Amino acid sequence: MSYDLSSATVGSIRQATDDAIATAESLIDTAVNAASPTYASTIVNLDEAIKVIGDASGYGPFLMNCHSDPEVREAGANAKERLDKWLADLVFRSDVFSAVEAVDESHLDGLALRSVTMWKRDLDRAGHRLQPADRSELQELRQRLIELEVAFARNLSEFDDGIDVPAESLDGLPESYIESLRDGTTAGTKRISLDYPEYQPFMQQARDRDLRRQLQHKNYNQAVAANRPLLEEAISIRHRIAELLGYATWADHQMEVKMADPESVAGLYSSIVPGLTEKALDERAALQELLAADHPGATLSVWDWTYYDTQQAKSEFGVDQNEVAAYFPLEATIDGMFDITGTVFGLRYEVADDLPAWHDDVRGYRIYDRDTGRPIAEFFLDLHPRDGKFTHAACWSLRKGCREEDGSYRLPLAAVLANFTKPTESDPSLLRHDEALTLFHEFGHVLHECLTTVEVARFAGYDTEWDFVEAPSQIMENWMWHPDVLNRFAAHHRSGEPLPDDLLDGLVRLRDHNIALKLLRQCYYGTLDLDFHTGGPEPDLGSIDRAAHHLTQLPFHEDTFFAAGFGHLMGGYDAGYYGYLWSMVYGDDMFSVFEEQGVMSPEVGARYRSEVLEPGFSRDAIDHLRAFLGREPNEEAFMKKIGLSA
Repeated sequence: MSYDLSSATVGSIRQATDDAIATAESLIDTAVNAASPTYASTIVNLDEAIKVIGDASGYGPFLMNCHSDPEVREAGANAKERLDKWLADLVFRSDVFSAVEAVDESHLDGLALRSVTMWKRDLDRAGHRLQPADRSELQELRQRLIELEVAFARNLSEFDDGIDVPAESLDGLPESYIESLRDGTTAGTKRISLDYPEYQPFMQQARDRDLRRQLQHKNYNQAVAANRPLLEEAISIRHRIAELLGYATWADHQMEVKMADPESVAGLYSSIVPGLTEKALDERAALQELLAADHPGATLSVWDWTYYDTQQAKSEFGVDQNEVAAYFPLEATIDGMFDITGTVFGLRYEVADDLPAWHDDVRGYRIYDRDTGRPIAEFFLDLHPRDGKFTHAACWSLRKGCREEDGSYRLPLAAVLANFTKPTESDPSLLRHDEALTLFHEFGHVLHECLTTVEVARFAGYDTEWDFVEAPSQIMENWMWHPDVLNRFAAHHRSGEPLPDDLLDGLVRLRDHNIALKLLRQCYYGTLDLDFHTGGPEPDLGSIDRAAHHLTQLPFHEDTFFAAGFGHLMGGYDAGYYGYLWSMVYGDDMFSVFEEQGVMSPEVGARYRSEVLEPGFSRDAIDHLRAFLGREPNEEAFMKKIGLSA
């Protein structure tokens, strides 16, 4: 079922949620009361119930992240809690467990066998082998965990903070950036919020060191009073859930259904951290020299390194991101992205004005197969900031692709939310190169979700193992570092001139600049997450944060608790943030095939589309990799990129 996202109200969200739950309950009743439990009578109805709840989740729960009306956002948050709780309760139902256990799978194969296997796995993980008292506790804990996660996300979405900066203290920032800022509460000031289109350029370019420190201090304490106790309770609950189910830690429990396990992730980190640390010490020393020239005696801190990294990009590589942005107007970058992916993957895109959207900033698109003209999917791009909107960048599945009862294939629907600078009176929306990378990254999720051909919604799109889900988005970033690719669309928004050769060369070489410091920061995030979830029922989160931060090779920012604003910890990446690096290894390995045979090769693109993007979770991700690569995956391309030996 599709919902009209353009006319959502508190009442319509409540009604849609009620209807979805009622329909799903009816399907479950049919499944568990079948005279003879089979795949057709039981599993198909269970899978259909999951699809119905998923459709409703693409309505209110999605709009909690982007609707302009705070009451609608609140209704969306309430709907998310109800739907998530319904899903959590489903696997605790004894009648569902009994019905699935009775299904004979001996004659099944393909998706039918996979679906039965996954239902049995999920029901086992719901503790049906436990004593009744333990199962009851487990169910209550799951419900409470959902409440905490929804509240955590709501607090971040509604949190609003920043600093007011006198106009004379905006030295180093471009006029276009200053023009886009709101006035501060004090006359003659401008407001710098924590939204990344304002936060990141300020940290990268503002010369006033103390103002950078102040802004980062606020950023590292987002919603801390409300969210720290929620996170602490969630981690305690997760540990207890793992304990009840017989796992040593929450990480062991979570990673049972992923590609990795705690030992293999530790092995990845141990294989790269020493070499990265050695490189990072040299990178830090060069940055420290620049700081010392401006502030004798000062120690390089976390509010310094991106600023001096930006200065090095100008002085050593001839790359001024403000100058670069002039060659990446948003509309042209989107067109370039469509041209590249259209050529490589055999696609055609059209604006779909008939798709009902939730805001005037939002644009709908339709994807067609280039050879057959067949419509494949639909998606939205919502790319500019506004009050109450999700403040980072992410992709949502709004409607899963699947085979319908009448034999037709239901088109998937996805949406990207991002926060790129809005056009001004003098300029269009201009993207720094890192913002263009973000756009390509999120579009990788769109393609993974939208090019699916899987028959069953449960296995369609990007619902793969959670430590593989970033690989099809990580690989997309690689195209943004190739001169031949950039020359296809990067052009000055006024003159139409292409990127000058020297600027293009410097930009491409910039990929490896301070790469050790950047990747060690990823190692910090992943280690912080895993240590939170392997540290017992009541770990000292502050001490763990401080210890893990040592990986960054920069001093800890005192009196901050970054994790209170680390949405991934309460948004599905708990004991799973390592997946960004883990999947980068696979993304780089897959892209090495394009580099060998042509980065714009339609032949390689067709194989990647058919072996990685289309199959969704109809088979394990490792089988996607083997089929596309024609060999076992390895880390050679990744290690080469980061300057280490495999």
